[in-house]
Amino acid sequence: MASDGVKLVSTPLPDFGLPPSQPPISQTEYENRIELARARASRAELDFLLVYADREHFANLAYLTDHDPRFEEALLVIPGAGGKPILILGNEGLTYAELIPVDVERRLYQGFSLPGQKRSDSPRLEPVLRDCGIGRGHRLGLVGWKYATRAESDDPDHWLDVPAFIVDTARRLTADAQRVTNATAIFMNPVDGLRSDNSADQLAAFEFAATHCSQAVRNLIARLQPGMSELEAVRAMQLNGLPLSAHLMFSSGPRARLGLPSPSGRLIRQGDPFFVGLGLRGGLTARGGFVAANPSQLPLESAAYVERLVKPYFAAAVAWYEHVGIGVKGAEIQSVVEDALAGHDIGIALNPGHLIHLDEWVHSPIYAGSELPLRSGMLMQCDIIPVVEPQYHTTNLEDTIALADRPLRQQLAASYPDVWQRVQARRAFMQNILGIRIKPELLPFSNMAAMLQPFALDPNQVMVAINH
Repeated sequence: MASDGVKLVSTPLPDFGLPPSQPPISQTEYENRIELARARASRAELDFLLVYADREHFANLAYLTDHDPRFEEALLVIPGAGGKPILILGNEGLTYAELIPVDVERRLYQGFSLPGQKRSDSPRLEPVLRDCGIGRGHRLGLVGWKYATRAESDDPDHWLDVPAFIVDTARRLTADAQRVTNATAIFMNPVDGLRSDNSADQLAAFEFAATHCSQAVRNLIARLQPGMSELEAVRAMQLNGLPLSAHLMFSSGPRARLGLPSPSGRLIRQGDPFFVGLGLRGGLTARGGFVAANPSQLPLESAAYVERLVKPYFAAAVAWYEHVGIGVKGAEIQSVVEDALAGHDIGIALNPGHLIHLDEWVHSPIYAGSELPLRSGMLMQCDIIPVVEPQYHTTNLEDTIALADRPLRQQLAASYPDVWQRVQARRAFMQNILGIRIKPELLPFSNMAAMLQPFALDPNQVMVAINH
C-alpha cells in the first residue's frame, strides 16, 4: 500500500473490555507436552532430554511444567525411553515446585541455590545426574534458550548455551563430548518447534495476557500529560501483577529514541517524543509517538512527522496485516513491508514480525529469503521497527495476533466465547474503522488492535487506510 492510501482521522475508539477470568492450562495438556518432547528426543536418538531454566530463560521449562524459577536455576531430565521426568531444583525452587500441575519427581541440588545458602543437604551435580540414570555412552540433548546456525559456528549441534558447569558435568558423565548436543530447536524452531504450535486452551490463556498488556499501554497513552514524571505516567497503566516477559519500557525526551529504557523520574514536557512497551507472558504491546495534540505542538524540526514517517509506516503495517496468513512464506512478508517503505528512506530494524510465547521472542520465520510458511497455531507479533532521521523519533504498532485455521477457530469460539467475542470485535474495528482487510485466520489479541496514535494528547486521532 502507498502512503497516499492512508490518512489521519479522529474517531471514537471502542472499549473491547477485559477478560473476566484467566483460562487455565490442564494437567493433561502439560502431560501431553512432555510426551511430545520425549517423542522428539527419541526421534533424534537422544537417551535423555535436559531442559535448563533460570529467571530469564524459563519458557521451555514453563511450557512443559508451569514452573518458572524465581531466583535459581532448574533442570528437567526427561528420559527418552519413558519413565517419570525428574526436576532438579535449588532450595527455594523445591518448595515453589509444589504448585506444578504435572507429575514429576522433584530432587534437590543445592548448587542451584543462591550464594551463601546451605549446601550440605544434597550431593554435587554429577551424582545427582548419575542417579537420574545418565552415564557413559548416553546421548544427551541440552535445551537452553537459543540454538546456533552455521552463521555462528562450524559445529552448531555442539554449541551449547547453558552454564558451563552443567555442560562439563554432562560431558564427563557420557565420557564423550560429541554425545552432548543442543536440542533447543525441538521447542523453538519456527518450522515445527513445539512452542510454535498453540492449542485453543493456550491461545485463550495468551489472549488473557495480551488483552491486559495492551490495555495497560492504552491506559497510559490515554492519561499521559506534560508535567508528569515517567514514573507517574506508568502508574496509569493499572498493572495487576501478571508476570512480565520483558522489562517495562517507558521513556520520554532524548532517551525515547533508544526504546529500551525503564521509566525514570524525568518530567515529561509537551512536544517530547515517547516510547512505551509492556510485555506479559503471552503478549507484548509497544507504541511510540509525541506528547502533543497536533503537529503545531511538535519541535520545529519534527513538524513533518506524520507525512515523513507515520503515513508510510502505517501503510507498511497495513500491508503486513493484509498479507499475513496461513501458508504465506516469511520472505513474502519481508518483501511487502520493504515494498511499502521503498522510496521513503525508512529502514527496518530486526525482523518485521516474529513468534511470541511465554517469552517475548521465540524465533522468526520472517526474513529475506525465508521459505518458512506461517502455520495455524502460531502466536505472532506485528513488530516493524522503523529506522529514520532522529528528529522524527519513531512510530510503532507492535501487537500480538494468532493464526488459526477453521477447526482451531471453531474450538476457540466454542470453548471460550468471551475470547471469541473480543477477537471478533477487534476484527470488525480493524476492517470497518481502520480499513484493514485481514484474512479470516488472523485473530487480533490486543485491545489496541492496529491503533496507530501519533499524538498522545489526542489519542482519538488514529491512522486509517483509504482507497482500497
